[in-house]
Amino acid sequence: MLPEVGSQVYIQSFKHDGSLHRTWAKGFVIEAGVRRVIAVTNKTWVTEADGRRWFTREPAICFFYPDHWYNVITMIRKTGIYYYCNLASPSLYDGEAIKNIDYDLDVKLFPDGRIEILDEDEYVQHGREMGYSEPLRHAVEKEMDVLIGKIKKKESPFNQKEIECLYHEYLELLHTTLQSSGSEKL
Repeated sequence: MLPEVGSQVYIQSFKHDGSLHRTWAKGFVIEAGVRRVIAVTNKTWVTEADGRRWFTREPAICFFYPDHWYNVITMIRKTGIYYYCNLASPSLYDGEAIKNIDYDLDVKLFPDGRIEILDEDEYVQHGREMGYSEPLRHAVEKEMDVLIGKIKKKESPFNQKEIECLYHEYLELLHTTLQSSGSEKL
């Protein structure tokens, strides 16, 4: 099952124990295929597991993969494109939301090419507390290597021209959707 291009979807991230980790109130779908789903979040509410809520300040192009143990959020800021990569279970869309399980490790890529690996301590702690199996740890750690390789080679989605094209596609699709619905607000 795939979401419809031009539709808005709810995005949910869980933890290994089934608890809700984080939700995004809406993502505007600009691509929905068997290899990936791309949704743009822009000025949307994000709710954390502890109930804290915050509003996204800039557009972010989010890449969800049904066959990779990560998802990628590209934040488009005045100072450049920042990438935040969550090591997570493959994503699925079930008609209600795009869903995945967050496995703590994150990779942040800065506009200057600097790479930072985040939350390694949390990964070890949650692995003990929630009982990450050896095959699960192997899958997550292997995909971390794949992800870093893609970053270094500037493969999709770590290519600025691709992100710029997708952002323009989003603006055009949003404009068309607004015109056809007669709505001023999405």
